[in-house]
Amino acid sequence: MKILVRNLAAATTEEKLNSLFVEYGTVQSCSLVLDKVTGKSKGFGFVEMPKVGEAKAAMKTLNGYKLAGNFIRVKKAESKAEAVEDSATTAEKKA
Repeated sequence: MKILVRNLAAATTEEKLNSLFVEYGTVQSCSLVLDKVTGKSKGFGFVEMPKVGEAKAAMKTLNGYKLAGNFIRVKKAESKAEAVEDSATTAEKKA
C-alpha cells in the first residue's frame, strides 16, 4: 500500500521517515519529493508498505504524530487516475 506523508519539516530525511514506519512493519520503499531546482524537500513524501494491515496500523498511529516540530498527516496515497476521476465526479455533482 502506498502511503502519502504530508507536512514534513524541511530537515526530515528519508532515513528518519523510514525508521518511523519500519516500527509498524516492512517498508518496501520510502522517498521524499524534492524541488527540482533547489533539491530541498517539498514537505511531503511516500512510503510503500506491502502488507495492508501493517500500513493501516502505521497510518492510524502516525497521522497527527509530531515529527521534527511538525504534526504530520498520513493517509493512503491515491493514484493520479483516481485523483482525476474523483475531481471529475465532484465537478459533475456541482453542475
